[in-house]
Amino acid sequence: MPVSVVVGGQFGSEGKGKVALEFARATGASAVVRVGGTNSGHTGIADDGTKWVLRQIPASALLSSALIVLPPGSLIDPEILEREVEGLNISPDRLIIDGRATVITPDHRKDEEQEGLVSRIGSTASGTGAALRDRMARRADHQLARDHPYLKHFSVESTTSILRRLLQNDQRIVIEGTQGFGLSLWHSPYFPFSTSRDTTASAFLSESGLSPTDVDQVIMAIRTFPIRVGGNSGPLYDEIDWPTLAAEAHLPKNFEERTSATNRLRRVGRFDAELVRSAIEANNPTHIVLNHLDYIEKSPGDTARRFVESIELSIGRKIDYLGFDAIKIVRNIGGRKNMRLANAC
Repeated sequence: MPVSVVVGGQFGSEGKGKVALEFARATGASAVVRVGGTNSGHTGIADDGTKWVLRQIPASALLSSALIVLPPGSLIDPEILEREVEGLNISPDRLIIDGRATVITPDHRKDEEQEGLVSRIGSTASGTGAALRDRMARRADHQLARDHPYLKHFSVESTTSILRRLLQNDQRIVIEGTQGFGLSLWHSPYFPFSTSRDTTASAFLSESGLSPTDVDQVIMAIRTFPIRVGGNSGPLYDEIDWPTLAAEAHLPKNFEERTSATNRLRRVGRFDAELVRSAIEANNPTHIVLNHLDYIEKSPGDTARRFVESIELSIGRKIDYLGFDAIKIVRNIGGRKNMRLANAC
């Protein structure tokens, strides 16, 4: 069945938004799905060139014709959602929210701040984990999307039924997962330096309310230099700093990356093949996209080719697509002359 699931193979910020949007465009997706909460941001470039950083709406929603779905496994911050809906001028009939989705409240955000999660494990304190905890505790006062005044005019009883009808008509669905394998509550080797949920393709599918037999694509995004959020966020293989990367990549001396959700300076390290191999074992991707190759070389050339070949050897898999900037993804056919723009996935 025509379902594509986009996952991250490291610690998040692997470019999943860009990848999901590219695959949605290339496959003519009828619906785009965002699971998880607002503890991470996804970046996409609209057709008019505008850059959007979205925490609730999928970046693939920038494909203007696709239905936008927030399924039962979503954790929704109504304030953030309203800002994004208004910013993108999304009509109520285009956004479908499952009434069973969880609502993140100001109290959830306050709880995480008071518990010291920011300093203890590098949490973004978005309230996502606290909302999940309340859901699992089955508190009587736990608010669902069907009970929230702003969300009720979007909500339907079951987004699963809507997605199932699309699949029965052979229409493509793109599920945009959040964060990365190295942050999985269950599979990360670095617990407790993890997020509050699983971050594998199977988890994203479950949160969407669909079956494993529906999936024909699992697209894993990875990056040349993995990052973690700033602070005490856990181990990072062969950690370097941004001036070192900037010097190697011939970037401005003051170049750095900040988190899209909290604007905190990111930590950066060198490629960790062992972590990516574990992510491949757990997700069994059909396609792998290597982003931020512009940190190695500005355009496809011999240096980039040698780097990609070394990565392929270290992870035991071919890299199918190469990402160079906020927009461009090229298909990796092999060899410098055969790297070309991927206008079809």
